[in-house]
Amino acid sequence: MRVYIGCAGYTNDDWAENGLIYAGVRKDEYLTAYAAHFDAVELNSSFYGIPGLKAFEGMARKSGNRVRFSVKLHKVFTHDRAPTDDDFDRMLQSPEPLRDAGVMGPYLAQFPYSFHRTAENRRYLARLTERFAGHELAVELRHGGWDRPEVRDGMRELGVIWVSPDYPPVGGMPEPQVHVTGDVGYLRLHGRNKGNWWDGQSASERHDYRYTRDEMDEWAEKIALVQGDLSELYVFFANTTKGHALLNIPMLRAALNARGIPVQAPDPLDAPEPRLL
Repeated sequence: MRVYIGCAGYTNDDWAENGLIYAGVRKDEYLTAYAAHFDAVELNSSFYGIPGLKAFEGMARKSGNRVRFSVKLHKVFTHDRAPTDDDFDRMLQSPEPLRDAGVMGPYLAQFPYSFHRTAENRRYLARLTERFAGHELAVELRHGGWDRPEVRDGMRELGVIWVSPDYPPVGGMPEPQVHVTGDVGYLRLHGRNKGNWWDGQSASERHDYRYTRDEMDEWAEKIALVQGDLSELYVFFANTTKGHALLNIPMLRAALNARGIPVQAPDPLDAPEPRLL
């Protein structure tokens, strides 16, 4: 099993503080600096506006073709749920430079908690997955009503990746387990900031949480249980606030290596010399 580990997004200005990886790095060099430390990233900007071909070409170039990109679907697919044919065409065609460079990971469809398991929503999800047939599609379903074996069985039949999450213990959301619906696994670690999950004024407040070493050991144990079932596993940390993810990723790497799952940090090569705490 090849494990790719990275962050949800890479354009985090608070990582420019002293001791973090963007200290002394120009904004247009953030991705190059990021690629010196991590081999995967979730692209958040595509949720707000689908980048064009040139933008994706620039991402591949600045990352040195060394980072796997998971491209988040635009909100028109998951929150508005009214995509046009043009939206599908742009979402499917624009990342072509990543495919040409061999660094395209799964698409990510991140549905909100309000997307309950109703007949209408099940039909919409079936239509969406049909349009992305032939491409790896990971689906995060935040309402606990979807957290059922029969849902994952259906996703397995459709070739869709179930996103295994780690949420704060607030109830009503999927349990923190690694579930396998194909050769590729996908894990998103949101942190466990219970107090701010519903009441936080921003995503940065909700994800203001640093995992402990014991919590990383717990996830390493869960990953070890499914390593024989997967060819690839993507692990993304969403707790990017204050650089929490930058410290948690080395913890998880060490915990996986200790369990015989080889994970290495990228070779910095000619990248700038950003620092971790």
